[in-house]
Amino acid sequence: MNEQQRIRRERLRWHSRRALLELDLVMRRFWQSQPELLDDLQAEQLECLLAMEDHDLWELLSGRQEPADPALQGMVALLRQPTGF
Repeated sequence: MNEQQRIRRERLRWHSRRALLELDLVMRRFWQSQPELLDDLQAEQLECLLAMEDHDLWELLSGRQEPADPALQGMVALLRQPTGF
């Protein structure tokens, strides 16, 4: 991993901190279990998800809704995985 990828990953990790406790727990578990996993496409997808409001993001990660953009389905599934949804 080069320096630019490391900086991007750390920035994503910082933006993963959420006000909604449930989301914060999901994101914390994701980063603890898969810190090196993200490729460039997954990082872009995660950026899109992190730009959402907390309650909208929780609807996706809790399985109450599916992403409107099919390109985000893989990242949503990946985020659901470590928490056992």
